[in-house]
Amino acid sequence: MTATRRRPADGRPAHAAARAGADVRRLRDLLRSAILRGAYPGGSLPGEPELMAAHGVTRATVREALALLRAEGLVSRRQGIGTHAVGEAVRTPLAEAHGAAAPVAGGVFDRRMRPRVLDRSVIALPAVAAERLGARAGEPCLRLEYVALLGEEPVAMATNYVLFPEAERLGAMPFVSDWYALLAEAGLTVGASEFVLGCLPADAATAGPLGLAEGAPVVTLEQVIRDPGGRPFDLAHIHLRADRFQLVSRVP
Repeated sequence: MTATRRRPADGRPAHAAARAGADVRRLRDLLRSAILRGAYPGGSLPGEPELMAAHGVTRATVREALALLRAEGLVSRRQGIGTHAVGEAVRTPLAEAHGAAAPVAGGVFDRRMRPRVLDRSVIALPAVAAERLGARAGEPCLRLEYVALLGEEPVAMATNYVLFPEAERLGAMPFVSDWYALLAEAGLTVGASEFVLGCLPADAATAGPLGLAEGAPVVTLEQVIRDPGGRPFDLAHIHLRADRFQLVSRVP
């Protein structure tokens, strides 16, 4: 008996379907990169014929790729009007995100962000945070949690656990821009900064403050900041909108 090869639901041979799926993925990735870099003046994407010619793909591939970008919330499509980018991402050098480099003029850490404070209170230091900071569980710490806004749009959410005596300086300081500006205004210096990066689907408690759909991807950062003498004093759990915040790493 000769085995029959299964075909995908659209009737194409499996290898042809896989090749078409790869074309869709590659085109989606290229267009996503261009959209997030703000490569389309006025946010208007090229029409389907232009995209077909530029990338050597079929109309079906273009439409599937655009449908994926629409599902991600990156583009809107209207009959007779075309496809438009909904927004572009903030691109930030990784050294600047660490607080290890001075902000570039006009960059996101050049006082362009403002915080919406969710919690600012003195609590007993949780055991897990104490372990990361080399401190005693239960000792007082400042918990400062906020959503970072760029314009009116949320781009990140952070929960910081700050040890004393640094917490005392931060507790009374007006918080008007980004975290590093707050530290500088309090007279605190970043001696070293460590990130542990990950990615997770947003749960309800994260999606709501960030203006995302539940399950949308978020970049996670666990940060430890040390003073110039090497003593850790700040632990932060940060969630970045993956569709609005990109970290740029450049190594000479």
